[in-house]
Amino acid sequence: MIKIVSMRLFQAILVMIAVTAVAFIMFRFVGDPVAMMVREGASQAEKDALRAALGLDKPMLIQFVEFFGRVLHGDLGTSFRYQQPVAELLMNRLPATLELVLVATVMSLALGIPLGVVCALKPTGFLSRTIQSATLVGISMPTFVTGLLLILIFAVNLRWLPSSGRGELVNLGGWQTGFLTVSGLKSLILPSITLALFQLTLIMRLVRSEMIDVLSSDYIRFAFARGLPRSHIYGRLALRNALMPVVTVTGLQIGQLIAFAIVTETVFQWPGMGLLFTNAVGYPDVPVLAAYLLFVGFLFVMINMVVDILYTFIDPRLRTK
Repeated sequence: MIKIVSMRLFQAILVMIAVTAVAFIMFRFVGDPVAMMVREGASQAEKDALRAALGLDKPMLIQFVEFFGRVLHGDLGTSFRYQQPVAELLMNRLPATLELVLVATVMSLALGIPLGVVCALKPTGFLSRTIQSATLVGISMPTFVTGLLLILIFAVNLRWLPSSGRGELVNLGGWQTGFLTVSGLKSLILPSITLALFQLTLIMRLVRSEMIDVLSSDYIRFAFARGLPRSHIYGRLALRNALMPVVTVTGLQIGQLIAFAIVTETVFQWPGMGLLFTNAVGYPDVPVLAAYLLFVGFLFVMINMVVDILYTFIDPRLRTK
């Protein structure tokens, strides 16, 4: 077990080194931050002085070594646009993104699992086909189109829900949350629905597929032959086994939702890390761009490493590989 954990940790370190290099190289070509930061009509001497202050006058290799050294010490640099530490900016935006992803995940599970069960019990029925067709239409629409339609219907026409922002917030030990206010909860509804649609469809189809396989197994037939209640067979026997891969997929999807919440946060002007990234692209704010990519890469690496290690506990056969 120690060998497996050590190997996974070593692989995670190699991946993070590669992600760091990609983040550094990629965002050196998104634009010249000096041109965005200097005042209009600035002289070449002023531009050169700013470039030297930012360390952009050094060779690329020296810049990467210094950047990598700062990352190892937890220093992600200073934002060109906000003139604040990037780590501080990310931590300030992190609660908004995590709350959005949490609500979207709960929505997708609360709806996706029951809908998947319904579609599995009568896979050729009218209700099952209707549900699958509706979810297919929903997932086929681009995220920004779905978000704009929800804003048009519920914010502009009906005026039931706000179209942007987080609403009123409450500070809990440095964590600003909208869960404890009515306006904060209302503000969560539309972006959460938009973000949850893709995961909802994935979970529903996965539960449907797994339930159909489980219901065709011998022990389910034996349970029916013994006369056990259908609620017990479907709920405790079939669904419990069908949910095992759903748990794994949901864990991986959480990382994906955080990474791809950019469009949703931009449409609803949700003040999370995704909106921070979008604003950084237009500036361009290279330290923020690189730090965001590093954060997302670290998140995926850690989730995959934890899942791989958990698999070895679930299936002892993997320990011999």
